[in-house]
Amino acid sequence: MEQKWLSWAKEIQAIAQTGLAYAKDVYDVERYQALRELSVDILAQYSFESKEKIRLAFAGEEGYCTPKVDIRGVVFREDKILLVREKLDGKWALPGGWADIGFSPSEVVVKEIAEEAGFQTEAVRLLAVLDKKFHEHPPEPYHIYKLFILCRITGGEASGGVETSEVAFFGADELPELSEERNTETQLQTMFEYLQNPDKAVILD
Repeated sequence: MEQKWLSWAKEIQAIAQTGLAYAKDVYDVERYQALRELSVDILAQYSFESKEKIRLAFAGEEGYCTPKVDIRGVVFREDKILLVREKLDGKWALPGGWADIGFSPSEVVVKEIAEEAGFQTEAVRLLAVLDKKFHEHPPEPYHIYKLFILCRITGGEASGGVETSEVAFFGADELPELSEERNTETQLQTMFEYLQNPDKAVILD
């Protein structure tokens, strides 16, 4: 479960951002700005990041505050799962990334697999919608929903991309070092359950 200080900082930031989006009174604006600065202080105290970096990445957005959406493609071949090695940390993850404006979830996952792994695919079905706060991911400032979508290869060949250096398929008992910011071993083992039981229901949260 998510650490309390991080939950508090996120909630304060969300209240402040939404308040600033709708506040008309100058005194209300000042109060919401003070709340936003308090959320920055909390993160700076516990994460040891600079306040300037936190303001830019965490407390610089405008409008009604909503969760971010991360979409991951689940592709099997010969009972093995497709993973890509991230250049950023050198570890492995399901291909995917942030949802893009103007693209449906299916369009995003097909695009991400092509860009990161080289394969053309088609989206088959939604497997899971997970809230990262319920899973063993490293702490981070955003509230994120993760969508896992089963895809089928229709063409192409394995090749890395701008953000990935390697592409490979792994069995359930031979998983490499995972980029836990993106996916956990428990989540990948859950994806293998869908390989064994295609009728398994969609997982929520």
